Amino acid sequence: MEPIGFSLCPSSCFSMPILLAMDLSIDSEVPFELTMPLDSSQLAVPLVVEGSVQRFDPVARAVDLAETMPRQWCGTYKSFGDGSNVDVNLNLAKLTPIGQIIDLRGEMRLGSVTTPVQGNLNAKSDQLELLPLSDQLIPGVEPGGFFIGLQEFTMVGWQAPRLTNTGGMLDLNSSCSVQASEPLSEPLPIRGLW
Repeated sequence: MEPIGFSLCPSSCFSMPILLAMDLSIDSEVPFELTMPLDSSQLAVPLVVEGSVQRFDPVARAVDLAETMPRQWCGTYKSFGDGSNVDVNLNLAKLTPIGQIIDLRGEMRLGSVTTPVQGNLNAKSDQLELLPLSDQLIPGVEPGGFFIGLQEFTMVGWQAPRLTNTGGMLDLNSSCSVQASEPLSEPLPIRGLW
């Protein structure tokens, strides 16, 4: 005997029962019980912090950096495109703390080209953005791009305005007077990483 109703498959198919939507009744509600009474003596216990807490004020650090940061930086710019190295001098004329940001104004010499620069240094994160303002720059450094660094002026990368420019790396240090005076008589010692 065939079951009554519509059958879409031959008799060798297994038919699955179809449950109709139906209301599920809730037999009982969950009772509300107070677990424990509130102990007011626990509210008066002071919180004791073990160890020391570092207090870091980025606004005060910005003021300190604006006063103590070296005004002259030297180094090289290496283009990722052709691998050429260019000598770089950065002279910071004005450093103004604005909250945790230091507003930088100065002049940068890239090879034989000199350009005014403007930038920001975040005293909390040490992130640097430096924008050359001239329209005439060296090949590989074009107007509209900017230098960005995550550790102040060390290991600064060139962010080009176009995807076809591969950018470059600006490596600056504040020991311009040592480099300009006389070469070191002894080689610097090699230090281990750890």
